[in-house]
Amino acid sequence: MTKLENEKLSSMIRTIPNFPEEGILFRDITTALKDKQGLKLIIDDFINRYKNKGIDYVLGADARGFIFGAVIAYEIGAGFVPARKLGKLPAETIKASYELEYGKNTIEIHKDAITEGSNVLIVDDLLATGGTAEAMVKLVESAKANIYELAFLIELKDLNGREKLHNNKVYSILKY
Repeated sequence: MTKLENEKLSSMIRTIPNFPEEGILFRDITTALKDKQGLKLIIDDFINRYKNKGIDYVLGADARGFIFGAVIAYEIGAGFVPARKLGKLPAETIKASYELEYGKNTIEIHKDAITEGSNVLIVDDLLATGGTAEAMVKLVESAKANIYELAFLIELKDLNGREKLHNNKVYSILKY
């Protein structure tokens, strides 16, 4: 993505002060998603980065990682694996828990969703504290697969989420 395209996309992200609580600047991606040019910029950037890279699966986080993950998987010829919130998948699963600001959460994938030794791209809309992304890394590791990279539309650098992802490659289109 060119600098001009990056600036245009960034201008499409709505910032809402004090949501969900006082002192938080919420980065609302829905304004970019509803804009056909914004959505195209996002998807094209991801596709150009990941096509022809030997990625077998795209693992998308519930729920906004599904928006990007399924389209990326389709366009690069990979399978899509949804990482769902606990209790949403019908077959046998593997689980990973992570810390939230006010407690814990758990995500899971079907036990047979990712083949051992395969290459996996992890996708979500936002990298903040890194809890969800770290749990997704654990799921891929549990499946004995390889992490190609973790991809995000937005990274909130001040929250240091990248540090939780250790030696894994991380890509974010926009950084705040």
